[in-house]
Amino acid sequence: MPPTDSNGLLLPDAVEMFVRALNDGDVAAVVGSFAEHALVNDELQEYWNRRAIGEWASGQVCQRLSMGVRGVVRNGDHTVVTAAVDGTFDKRGLPNPLVLTFYFSCHAGKIVQLLILRNEPALPSPAREA
Repeated sequence: MPPTDSNGLLLPDAVEMFVRALNDGDVAAVVGSFAEHALVNDELQEYWNRRAIGEWASGQVCQRLSMGVRGVVRNGDHTVVTAAVDGTFDKRGLPNPLVLTFYFSCHAGKIVQLLILRNEPALPSPAREA
């Protein structure tokens, strides 16, 4: 069954391929979900094109990274996936579970951009003075 959010929203094919491949440890399939000149930005590091994305993906797979999809928001060619992430990476100082937000942009059935962020809860806005 394809990953969905609590409202039953399906992931686009390329995003579903990415999630399944990452969870299966399949570097070639992870890389295959991206367009040739795609961008991944992870931990403020940019990986441009499939070759660089392949190197990035190899590191993720070596850490046995896995994503448990918690939420999906679709907006045209953009998909925001909130997921609990686990693996063999150094977890000191990180929350448990570690929840990351994956911002996917897709075109022609491939991922053209992926931004990965660890978002913090929004702080209340300070009261405005009149």
